[in-house]
This record gives sequence, C-alpha cells and structure tokens, in this order.
Amino acid sequence: MATRKATVQPRGKLSGLPFGARFQDVTARAGLRRVTVYGGVDRKDYIIEVTGCGCAFLDYDNDGWLDIFVLSGVRLSDTPEGTSNRLYKNNRDGTFTDVTKESGLLKTGWACGVCVGDYNNDGFEDLFVTYWGHNVLYRNNGDGTFSDVTPSAGLAGSTHRWGSGCTFVDYNRDGHLDLFVSNYLEFDLEKAPKPGQTANCEYSSTPVFCGPRGYPHGQHCLYRNNGDGTFIDVSAVSGVAAVRTSYGFTAIAADFDDDGWPDIFVACDSTPSLLFMNNHDGTFREEGAIRGVAFSEDGQEQGGMGAAVGDYDLDGRLDILKTNFMDDTSNLYHNLGKATFEDATRRAGLGVENRFVSWGAGIVDLDNNGLPDLFIVTGNVYAELEKHFAKYPLRSQRLLFRNLGKGRFEELLEEAGPAIADPHVSRGCAFGDFDNDGDLDILIVNLNEPPSLLRNDVTSGNHWLKVKLVGTKSNRSAIGARVVVKVGEVTQTQELSSQSSFLSCNDFRLHFGLGSAIKAEIQVRWPNGIWQTLAEVPADRLVTIKEGIGVVPNAGWK
Repeated sequence: MATRKATVQPRGKLSGLPFGARFQDVTARAGLRRVTVYGGVDRKDYIIEVTGCGCAFLDYDNDGWLDIFVLSGVRLSDTPEGTSNRLYKNNRDGTFTDVTKESGLLKTGWACGVCVGDYNNDGFEDLFVTYWGHNVLYRNNGDGTFSDVTPSAGLAGSTHRWGSGCTFVDYNRDGHLDLFVSNYLEFDLEKAPKPGQTANCEYSSTPVFCGPRGYPHGQHCLYRNNGDGTFIDVSAVSGVAAVRTSYGFTAIAADFDDDGWPDIFVACDSTPSLLFMNNHDGTFREEGAIRGVAFSEDGQEQGGMGAAVGDYDLDGRLDILKTNFMDDTSNLYHNLGKATFEDATRRAGLGVENRFVSWGAGIVDLDNNGLPDLFIVTGNVYAELEKHFAKYPLRSQRLLFRNLGKGRFEELLEEAGPAIADPHVSRGCAFGDFDNDGDLDILIVNLNEPPSLLRNDVTSGNHWLKVKLVGTKSNRSAIGARVVVKVGEVTQTQELSSQSSFLSCNDFRLHFGLGSAIKAEIQVRWPNGIWQTLAEVPADRLVTIKEGIGVVPNAGWK
C-alpha cells in the first residue's frame, strides 16, 4: 500500500458563517434494511474483503423519482442467505420498497463498481456492474425488470478479472455509449499470501492482509458500442491496453481540455493515477504525469481510491478531487486550462485532514448557495490496527468542506448535523435528490451494515435549478453533455458522467444552487459539440431539455 505521510496543516479559525444545510440519517425510516455484506466483520485476511463497492441513484422506471441500487459482496465462508445487490424502488413518500428479486437483479458475488447509461438508446437506463470474476451488463427491459445480456452483448470476456471502475462514455461521438472498465489487480485466492507473510503484508509493523503491491496489475479495457446492442473490445487498438502498471479504481469520463471530446481519469491505488486524453480518432494517450494528476504535489505515489469532477472555483474548467489512503490528504487538482493541473490541496485548505482512509467523494453544492462544497466518506481497511493504535479506528466519520469562495474551503465538524460525525466503514457514495425537494441528499455504502441515506434539509432559503437532458442525435442519456448555468457574470459548469465518487453513480439530473437569484441562463453543449441556450429560466424547478427541441414536460416531478 502507498504510505505517503502528509504533514497536516494547522486548522485556522472558522469563518463563523452559517451553513444552510443539515443532514439527517433517515435510513431506517426509508426502509433500507439489507446489510451490505463484504468480507469478515472483525478480521479480513485478503484484499478482496476490504475494497468494498459502490451504489447508484437512478430512475430505472422513468417515473421522475430516484430509485436506489446498492452493491454487495460476500464472505469467504458463511455468507448470509439472501446476500445480493439490492434495488429499492422509490415509493414517493420518503420510503423505498426492495424490488431486487422481481427486477431480476438478485445476484451474489464480489461486486465492486456500477455505472449507469442507456447503451441501446431505448429510453431506459441500463446497468453495468463490475466484479472480481465476470462483469455483468443488465439491460433495462422497460417494464421494471432487467436481463443479463453480458454474453450476447460481447462483454463476457475470457479472462477472470477483478473489474473495479467503469464508465459509459461516447468516446467517438457517434451517439452510442461505449464502455471503459478499469481492473484493479490479478487475484487468486488459492495463491494469495497470508497476513504478515511478506513485506507487503504489514502496516506499522502489524500483520495485515497483503497488497495491492506484490500482486500483478490489472489491465484496463475499452469496448466500442456497435450500435446494435453489442460491443467489441478495442482495448489494444485504442491504446488503453498499453497501460499495464496501475491498480485502477474509480473511472470518470469528462472533457478536461475543453476540446469537445471526452477524456478518462482513473484514480489508482499505490500507483500513479491515469489521465487518458482523447485523440479524436478512436485512440487515447495516457498523460497523467505530465498533466499533473498522477502524483502528490511532492511527486509521490498515493493510495488513490475515489474521485469527483467539478468546477469548484467557478472558472469554467473541470477540476478533480481524488481521495487517498490514511496519513495522506485528499488531492484537489485545479485545472489551469487545457487539462493542465496544479495541486491546490493546501492552498484550498484541505491539508488539515489526513486521519482516515477516504473513499467516495463529491464536488456538490449542498446548501444551494452557488458554491460547490466537498464531501468525502471514510473507513479503514485494517480491523487489526485500532487494537494497537487509537489513531487508526476501523469506523470513522464523514468529511465536509464548505466552499468559502475564491478557491478556499473550511472543514465543518458539527455545523451540518450529527449524521456527518457518525462513524462507519464506508466506501461508495452517491448524490441525488431522492425526495424531489430541491437539494442534494447522500447515499452511502457501509460495509457489513445497511447503507446510510442522509436527507438534506436546506434552511437557507437559497434557490436552485435542476437540469435533465435527453439526447436525440447524441446518446439518449446525454452522458458527456456539458451544462453551464449563468447568473450575471457568475458561471457554474458541470458535465454528466456515468461514474463518480468511488465506483458509484450520481443522479443524472444536474443540480445547481443559485443563492438569491430567481432566474438563470442555461447553456448545454451536447456530446456531439452543438450548443443550445435557454435564457431567463425561473429558479426552483426541474428543467428537462431535449436535444434540438428545447424544454419538454418533466416526467413525474411533483
């Protein structure tokens, strides 16, 4: 494991400004009762037991209300009966119904990542789930059920891989969603060393599970959509397969150099993170190091886990937040333009926190004031350490950094409610408005516990806009579209992505806080490069925009 020791910045005096968002844990009330089983509870002997998995907010039945999909693993022995990934249907009253069995999504295995996208352009969002083992493509049948179409789609593969990150991305801009998959490492349970057996099986002189260093690296894959429901493996011809020395986790596609073509960032564990730049001809070149996102500010490899993409300083360029292993800070990579990045972690105020292993993350406006905040979930991987070192607890809190403007943040410890301080062994998280009340709620995966659903109650009175996109010439999900919301001279920029956080997927309805503004201009750059503008859109509403047409009626919005 990468063991960079980052010096912690002193915490400055808090601004004292009120924070207009407060989170309440409504998990039990919402009916999310199933435990996310993942390895042993008090002891984990192998790395397969600790990485955990992601989750998704998605509207699988097109009723205008977000449903929930939570992945799960198994145990090496005595896996509880009924262990499975779980699909929860939104009842539109703050509660959910478990519809896993009737939906066709009941499956037991070591699930890792999920990405959402309408790969066949039929108007219903499909699911791709990565596994240690064989990944699965679930086609949404449009009637509340899903079908495993992995073999017929050409995605079964012949190699037993550890799929981790995944993202649907129209890399060639032909209107059909392609698929990128990052692979973590090659793992064979029968050959895996035991805790303490080698130099890669200790942490702070304590025997722990082995890896990732010492295991062969995973090989990443790119599949091109043929437009007929099938895919073809183009990993070699695209240049993706040439990158063979990384332990890949979360994969996010976005246009980092503003040339109108999607690039792909991969957060990597104990190896340099990757940035695949799109050559516009079906190929990619990997330039993470020369563009400033592969290493820490002092040039060290880090234990990269999750990532989020957004414009935190409102300069119109997409920045990257990457989470890392304990004793290290998260990275905030500031985009200087044309995908040249600088590490702004300490200047932004994130250097005050290095206590925890950090995983899922978001660059999201939680209080609707027009300034994107930073949210991170945490949880250790070594159950053995807290017995010897109080500073390494297994369960740990969530982290929230409030955006102060001008590129600066401050960590809030109590101001956002007790749900932020609740300790868990968390991994993936997703952001979305499950109760359609105009703010962003948070779904969190907790290992060997039920998930956490944090309802956001915004009390600031700030205004907001949500933008849902429907592609016509572009892919139906509009993945890769860029939305710019302008209030006076201030602009907010977001792109629609199929994966974010840690192996998870956010609400496809892009959310913008407006502060005191009661109207805004919306500009959309569709994945094919064509811009569309709506002037003076009133605040506090969902706006559904259809490519080439304009505003159309919302589905099911209250």
